[in-house]
Amino acid sequence: CKILRCNSEYVAATLHLRGPGRMAAYCDALRSYSHCTRKTARTCRGDLAYHSAVHGIEDLMIQNNCSKEGPTSPPRPRPPAPNHQGLESLDICNYEKSFLYKHGQPPSYQHCAAFGDPHIRTFHDDFHTCRVEGSWPLLDNDYLFVQATSSPVAKGSNATVTSKLTIIFKNMKECIDQKVYQAEIDNLPAAFEDGSVNGGERPGGSSLAIQERSPGRHVEIHAEYIGTTIAVRQAGRQLSFSIRAAEEVARAFTEEQDLQLCVGGCPRSQRISHSECCRGRAVAETARALCKEMLPVEDAYFQSCVFDVVTSGDANFTMAAHGALEDAKVFLPNAEKLHIFQ
Repeated sequence: CKILRCNSEYVAATLHLRGPGRMAAYCDALRSYSHCTRKTARTCRGDLAYHSAVHGIEDLMIQNNCSKEGPTSPPRPRPPAPNHQGLESLDICNYEKSFLYKHGQPPSYQHCAAFGDPHIRTFHDDFHTCRVEGSWPLLDNDYLFVQATSSPVAKGSNATVTSKLTIIFKNMKECIDQKVYQAEIDNLPAAFEDGSVNGGERPGGSSLAIQERSPGRHVEIHAEYIGTTIAVRQAGRQLSFSIRAAEEVARAFTEEQDLQLCVGGCPRSQRISHSECCRGRAVAETARALCKEMLPVEDAYFQSCVFDVVTSGDANFTMAAHGALEDAKVFLPNAEKLHIFQ
């Protein structure tokens, strides 16, 4: 469906209209816009943006006394490509630029994280501690699939930790080949499974790139073509995942893709109450003191840290909660939502 091209051609034709002939040129642009939408009618009939455009054109023609018959705007000349990559392809693969051009404002972003036991901070700022042993999808949408595999933190323990992460960046015609990233405990590679460090040979291949922030401990993946950044960390014997995703990307899923921990949190049957962990007062006080050093604010990150240190007996879990909080400081669109109190 090429309705977005019709929209951008209309915007380009009307952006700089000035002077006495403005209204005539405006009507020409509207007729061109209408003609463009008619050409896309068959492929776009199920698209909301298409129906909005059709109704919008009718309203604007009535408001400006434009006749349906008459001259149209000449097609906008395409800028010459300075090299084989082509500017147009590269702009398509820069989500922020494309969104700003189409909507006249920057996109909105959402943040999700999974760390420690695992604790899930959803896109809607809900905070859950999960039992979830085995493999569970954190994300499953049109652009990304992220699966976390959890195993018990200790033999016989209810608590689990993320031991493996699989991230699939789905094929996007103009920009990237499908790429798979896999991390396991003590194996945090700075490359995709095929050994590459970007999105491949396509014109926008560089719009997906891996950056190693701390060898074996912290990797960031920048997916510029979908306005998304992912951080994968290892702290102690567990992996953590954080994402900043464009809202439009985070919401691009169907009803069948309903199980996503980043969207709905843990299923109710898989949630653990923090009160389940802390039976020994002395142990809990020691854990609180350790966590307080790294996390001075007693919010959900602090409470998660105490829970993890008590259930695992491993002081390294303070680093897991601290890393998740550091990612949230960078990724959260609204700094006021950084601390969650339960």
